Amino acid sequence: MARKKVKNKVSSKKSTKYSVQGDKLVRKPSCPKCGAGIFLAEHKDRSYCGKCHYTEFKPRK
Repeated sequence: MARKKVKNKVSSKKSTKYSVQGDKLVRKPSCPKCGAGIFLAEHKDRSYCGKCHYTEFKPRK
């Protein structure tokens, strides 16, 4: 029996690494250990670098 073909989905999400505010380009925070180009993942309670495992915890409310 032949497999059913599935079309590749194209993500309609915008890039979350950069945003435009007015006439300026704003970047997500980068890892202080790894340097520019390695971005921190934003979680509910922390920011995390997947490369070197650097973690910044956000203050509790």
